Amino acid sequence: MMETNDKAATFLAAAAIQGRGRLKLYIGAAPGVGKTYKMLTDARQMKEEGIDVVIGLIETHGRAETAAQLGDLEQVPLLETCYKDRPFYELNIDGIVQRTPKVVLVDELAHTNIPGSKHTKRYQDVMELLDGGIDVLAAVNIQHLESVHDIVQTITGVRVNERVPDLFVQQADEIELIDATPETLQKRLREGKIYPPQRIQKSLQNYFQLTNLAALRELALREIADEVDEKLELQKGADYRGPLGVHEKILICIQHTDTAERLVRRGYRMANRLNAELYILHVARDEAVDKGKVDYIRQLCTTFEAHFLLQRSNKKVANAIVLEARKHFITQILLGQSARTRWEEIWKGSIVNTIMRQTYNIDIHIVSDQKAVR
Repeated sequence: MMETNDKAATFLAAAAIQGRGRLKLYIGAAPGVGKTYKMLTDARQMKEEGIDVVIGLIETHGRAETAAQLGDLEQVPLLETCYKDRPFYELNIDGIVQRTPKVVLVDELAHTNIPGSKHTKRYQDVMELLDGGIDVLAAVNIQHLESVHDIVQTITGVRVNERVPDLFVQQADEIELIDATPETLQKRLREGKIYPPQRIQKSLQNYFQLTNLAALRELALREIADEVDEKLELQKGADYRGPLGVHEKILICIQHTDTAERLVRRGYRMANRLNAELYILHVARDEAVDKGKVDYIRQLCTTFEAHFLLQRSNKKVANAIVLEARKHFITQILLGQSARTRWEEIWKGSIVNTIMRQTYNIDIHIVSDQKAVR
């Protein structure tokens, strides 16, 4: 596992090197959505446009429609490796490098190579090709992404052993989601377009249940949306004017422990409804941070699955809130009802007004302290 993480870190560090190949990923929610088919279709289009494209490794899984897309695309011979007196065929990295195509196709990205291979994982093979200046088209299913392993196991009851690090996926130059509805996938399965006849009924009763497919589809859509949103945020950089609103992020501002739980519960419910990330901010205005208060807020973050933010600032609380909101591309801010008198707001300024003047495209919610009306 440590080797995998080190390789991913190396991949990130090398990404900025000029002359490095470009990576396009085709991601789907489940087998049979059409990732390999679409990748082959794109490759044939590239060939028609005069681009030098070859097949490194394609798994058709006996699907006639996918096999038909191979057409006259050149295929680099696979590398035969003998393991336990049996021949296995893996991606021929050296053969591809020697052939020096502009683009190469690599299927089943999460695959574990046979012991004795040049690399442990196929995505590491791809990293070497990219380092060599070769563009790669590759396909993978959402369940093979490292960060969603536990979620997928909860949804399907299946433990996925072959996984790809998130860092590798995040470095892709282009990601295309290949989508199909659960009903369409079940129809393809029944027609024998995904698995052979002997596997159809068992698959329908297990992995390919409509509820499983719907949950995996939603997971894939969310992951790709988050990835796109992160790239957009990075691209905005110094031109920041406000959050894009594609991915909701809620910031709860806590100054006093007596209203903390009420604020957090309200923010947590909002985050659940919006599928939003939740942040909890405490601004410490004194040099000596109140450790008891901070520990209490940290515990709230753990309980409600939120990110904890601590800002030490002698400036106005509103300015500290604005700073964190900009930094994390917050889309909604929750504040407790102000304890300031009308005269204090005139003299010191309203926190809400200050935030509104200094931010763009952020909604502000004021949560009542439920004091009795007199």
